[in-house]
Amino acid sequence: MRRARVGVGELGEVAGALLRRPDLWAAALMAAWRLAPTAWWRRWPFLPLPDAELWAFRMVTAYGAPDARPRPADVVSFVEWSRAGGRRPPGRAGGRPPSG
Repeated sequence: MRRARVGVGELGEVAGALLRRPDLWAAALMAAWRLAPTAWWRRWPFLPLPDAELWAFRMVTAYGAPDARPRPADVVSFVEWSRAGGRRPPGRAGGRPPSG
């Protein structure tokens, strides 16, 4: 598998989409923190960017290619899902139907 490199520039659209959603800022920071490698501040570019292998794996599982770029709408949806505790809404695919 070809290793993907996470670049600061390629995440600009994603950051822009999240900046327009202040209600998601805390959840987005937590999601970024979970992806950040240990002691990220000791390595260039001194940003909490995920490891290239982990990023490639995430892109393969999400888009089918290690060099895929995340779509801003997908990232916003993921952060919304993460903020909700990782649960699917009732009545949606794979979720339990509403009781009652």
